[in-house]
Amino acid sequence: MSPEISPVAEKHEGRAPMDLLRFATAGSVDDGKSTLIGRLLLDSKSIFEDQLESVESTSKSKGYDYTDLALLTDGLRSEREQGITIDVAYRYFATPSRKFIIADTPGHIQYTRNMVTGASTADLGLVLVDARHGLTEQSRRHAVLLSLLRVPHLVLAVNKMDLVDWDEKVYERIHNEFTAFATKLNIPDLEVIPISALQGDNVVNRSENTPWYHGPTLMHHLEHVHVASDRDLQDVRFPVQYVVRPKSDEFHDYRGYAGMVAGGVLKPGDEVVVLPSGMTSTIEAIDLFDREITEAFPPMSVTVRLADDVDVSRGDMIARINNAPKPSQDIDAMVCWMTNEPLKPRQKLAIKHTTRSARALVKDIQYRLDVNSLHRDQDTKELGLNEIGRVQLRTTLPLLCDPYSKNRTTGSFILIDEATGVTVGAGMINSGA
Repeated sequence: MSPEISPVAEKHEGRAPMDLLRFATAGSVDDGKSTLIGRLLLDSKSIFEDQLESVESTSKSKGYDYTDLALLTDGLRSEREQGITIDVAYRYFATPSRKFIIADTPGHIQYTRNMVTGASTADLGLVLVDARHGLTEQSRRHAVLLSLLRVPHLVLAVNKMDLVDWDEKVYERIHNEFTAFATKLNIPDLEVIPISALQGDNVVNRSENTPWYHGPTLMHHLEHVHVASDRDLQDVRFPVQYVVRPKSDEFHDYRGYAGMVAGGVLKPGDEVVVLPSGMTSTIEAIDLFDREITEAFPPMSVTVRLADDVDVSRGDMIARINNAPKPSQDIDAMVCWMTNEPLKPRQKLAIKHTTRSARALVKDIQYRLDVNSLHRDQDTKELGLNEIGRVQLRTTLPLLCDPYSKNRTTGSFILIDEATGVTVGAGMINSGA
């Protein structure tokens, strides 16, 4: 992703800041996720005419009496044949006030790993329910997963309201049932919106069919939901990804440390510590690709120059002297397992945390979490495909981590099969780590 520019810098340059919202969609089969995304793309004028003509032609060839907007996102042949979402489909669009990245995640339980992948970096989760069927087991499971992944904003879109004659009582029943369920979860911000993805009601434009609804349209909410304060701006975390040494005549003595800011605000003159060595220095300057800037914050990608010639390499982390993460080799985390071969104690895997890589040993599996009932099965001794459980790991190198509840970047990691190089698990570090 290209570096983001400080709102302060943009203001000085006379440009209005345009921020980015990442959101993930979820829902049961045929709730209309792909259709809704197609509607957002169409009504925000984010698709080309030839794309629309292709979708209209395909819809007619299938005998539909409407344009199947789901064809804009269901890219796999198997998805189009079955009319379902299997893989995570990413779509990008923008309005005058904000840029968006959509992760269209599958609803089937056997694709839980795909939903975890798509929602792990989301600022907002969008759960669809069919107004005819109300909340289902899958709807609750998706809400639990979004809560577990600490997605700070949640929208429940009550879709297909046109098929229940825009009955306010149906909307209120689903609204009240889901609100009561959400009180058991960690969902700090919830919005419930009645829509028709196929017809476009309350998606981009307000519908005349819902005079009883006084909340925002979906697009208005997506454009105005405040996400800047969701990021950790207190605890400086800068994982070093690359050491920049041009060694050219123009930049003969240049030494910078490139990476993406994972937390806090970096400014020239700040006293910092380099971990795990513990060497201290001061930030001399912060560079974007074409100029120096006066501050850097998540998720900007920048190059930091230090006043002292200290030893810094990939995998190290720059933090504040009095507010640094504690290196730890004993990791306590919730892990989503993503492969057919089960995860078992004493198993050895590679682990990647921010820019740091190590090897890990599975010390213990404490319990498996039933994401439908939140029951903890403490008798289990392994995790199967798409299962989530609490796992104890021992790493060969200390990780510079925070609890996932505090920082979703420094609090997460992936597990890799050393033989194949395939990612087999994703972890969220617990507060007790």
